[in-house]
Amino acid sequence: MKIRKFAAPLALLASGALVLSACGTSEDPKPGASNTTTSPGGSAAPEGPGKADLGEISTKDDTISYTLGGEEWLGYNNNTPETYSTYNSVINDRLIGGFIYFGTDGSIHQDPEFGTFKLTSEEPMVVEYTLADNATWSDGTPIAYEDYLLDWAAQAMVDGKNDDGSDKPLFNHVGGLDFGGRVLEGPKGEVGGKTFSYEYKDPYPDYQLQVGGAFPSHIVAEQAGMTVEELVKAIQDKDIEKLRPAAKFWNEGWLSNTPGTLPDPAITPVSGPYKLKSWEAGQSVTLEANEKYFGTPAATKTLVYRFVSPDAQVQALANGDLNIIEPQAVVDTVAQVKALGDSVKTEAGQSLTWEHLDFNFNSGVFKDSLELREAFAMCVPRQQIVDNLVKPVDPEAVVMNAREVFPFQDNYADVVSAAYKGQYDQVDIEGAKAKIAAAGVETPVKVRIGYSAPNPRRTNEVALIKSSCDEAGFEITDVGNKDFFAKTLPNGDYEVALFAWAGSGQIVSGQNIYSSTGQQNYGGYKNETVDKAWETLGSTLDTAKQQEQVKIIEKELWDTLYGIPLFAHPGLVAYDATISNVRKTATQSTVAWNAEQWVRAS
Repeated sequence: MKIRKFAAPLALLASGALVLSACGTSEDPKPGASNTTTSPGGSAAPEGPGKADLGEISTKDDTISYTLGGEEWLGYNNNTPETYSTYNSVINDRLIGGFIYFGTDGSIHQDPEFGTFKLTSEEPMVVEYTLADNATWSDGTPIAYEDYLLDWAAQAMVDGKNDDGSDKPLFNHVGGLDFGGRVLEGPKGEVGGKTFSYEYKDPYPDYQLQVGGAFPSHIVAEQAGMTVEELVKAIQDKDIEKLRPAAKFWNEGWLSNTPGTLPDPAITPVSGPYKLKSWEAGQSVTLEANEKYFGTPAATKTLVYRFVSPDAQVQALANGDLNIIEPQAVVDTVAQVKALGDSVKTEAGQSLTWEHLDFNFNSGVFKDSLELREAFAMCVPRQQIVDNLVKPVDPEAVVMNAREVFPFQDNYADVVSAAYKGQYDQVDIEGAKAKIAAAGVETPVKVRIGYSAPNPRRTNEVALIKSSCDEAGFEITDVGNKDFFAKTLPNGDYEVALFAWAGSGQIVSGQNIYSSTGQQNYGGYKNETVDKAWETLGSTLDTAKQQEQVKIIEKELWDTLYGIPLFAHPGLVAYDATISNVRKTATQSTVAWNAEQWVRAS
């Protein structure tokens, strides 16, 4: 799961094969199948959630500018806990190709231009992958087995123990040691080979999402002073000491130390349709079509990703400084976009994004006090937040009372009825006061709420919380700032964090957030019941058992108050009407999910 959005449709077990369902009911074509109809004018129009088949493509010498937000780019390696966010992926996903992509509704599609995979056995569970014969890095090196062996190693290599006795990862991977715990010996294959397979210790419902893109192993080997063969052998032998230089480069060598200075192109070959061209700190990153790309060429030569905060995006679109935006769908923004008239097209709809308040369990007033967490939950005006800030944009919006399912999904009511009794539906100031008194602490209880700013909707959310919770005995301070994700959140400089999770099609991704050792468990929450339920959920293909464990997880997260869910985000995309193939998606991939297909009319 990535910071900003989330999704968790459950899997369906049909005819002995695992099929991941989408959030809607549209039929999902077979992986890699064309998903288009032809309009009278001869252009291809998408019929389903996958990418359109645009026929023969010649890259147009043009520039398209877009944005998702104002956060600075953090580096080529998008898989560290510090860099794994939608804001970074909106650039990096153009650079690194992979076996799958998400359709507009969360459905999973294979990309046969990159490679294909299939489940070849269920007991034991074995998945075989085949890379396209012509799949190469932009420096001419074939994409091969060794890249995926390194990808596995980055999620499997153990470097001793942490202070709490848990395994210490050698690589600073956002997934921690998750993959290594599922695939004990890594993929089977040969150096330079285009086919490799993974044997899972237990059935794993998210196997389609486990393997996607990979980083160039030949660069890691070179930077570590090894040959590729030596790197492969060290991984296969699990020789930690020999791997230490490789891990150091993987952890640090691809990150941004000096904003505005791109890493050396020699160490950042790409496998996607675009490559890095330039970077102006605080302003933009420019991407240029990868002329050595082995797949369908990019439709437009230059993409400029601008760092523009949500409150400035509509004006930038009006000025022509931006061509495509995906701003927060708030009342003022929707009105401003409509005022631009026919020069701008829009797409709106539900998104698999949900807003939440998370407590800090590492330090601060909420760390060891359930009473104070309950008091805070009693005074947060969730219904007022939805009524004032979300319903004017999406009349169907409701307060969200779960984390792993959405209000518009079929199993939502079943999960919520088993997990939550409505105790925080209404503001209860007197009840909150009583809980604070029971906690035996001095008032006012000081609480800093952090979020990535500027962000008008979240500023208004905090203002509404302050107006209510200050009456109960809290003293709420808005500490929203531009460095929230880079500094505030990882450093724990908050009592409550306000942000959103992003995802697409995951079943088990929440384990990385709510389990005691999860790499995205920023608040330090620990719960044995939740840990055990995730382990059970992540090792079965039985959808009934999955549903049972989701209920256990949701109930425990409510009973112990990990945090407070607020609402699912409404989605909005606005763009220059002269640009074709811009398509909104409900998933974490953002409007840029098919950016290589964007093109301006001649």
